[in-house]
Amino acid sequence: MKVVIQKVAQASVTVDKEIVGAIEDGLLLLVGVGHEDGVEDIEYLVRKITQMRIFEDDQGVMNLSVLDKKAEVLCVSQFTLLASTKKGNRPSYSQAARPEIALPLFNQFVEAMSCSLGKPVPTGVFGAHMEVALVNNGPITILLDSKSPN
Repeated sequence: MKVVIQKVAQASVTVDKEIVGAIEDGLLLLVGVGHEDGVEDIEYLVRKITQMRIFEDDQGVMNLSVLDKKAEVLCVSQFTLLASTKKGNRPSYSQAARPEIALPLFNQFVEAMSCSLGKPVPTGVFGAHMEVALVNNGPITILLDSKSPN
């Protein structure tokens, strides 16, 4: 499972000209599910993301987590994070889980994130064409891969 974390001043997801999810100060998470992912990947990523100290404290030092800050989180499924570009010019998505596997795991990820934060986590619409708008704050963008934690 791969997650791109973007610290944002605001973010929203629009489907068919309707905003389906939006947050202010917090994290936009782009989530890609691979066919070998499971509950242990979700647990690792939720723990890592919610404890990651990327918000500034009173001295301007990145010393606070999304939990400390009580910030919001918006999750958007994005299978293209599993793209392989090793051969040719057309990315291969063979490592991405099929929708019947990816959707339940994405939903479990969102539910685990919501439980950890103690509040609802808005999302995009799985499988839909989405327009994601954001104002990056920092900018701070971090890539996490549950298969190669660092």
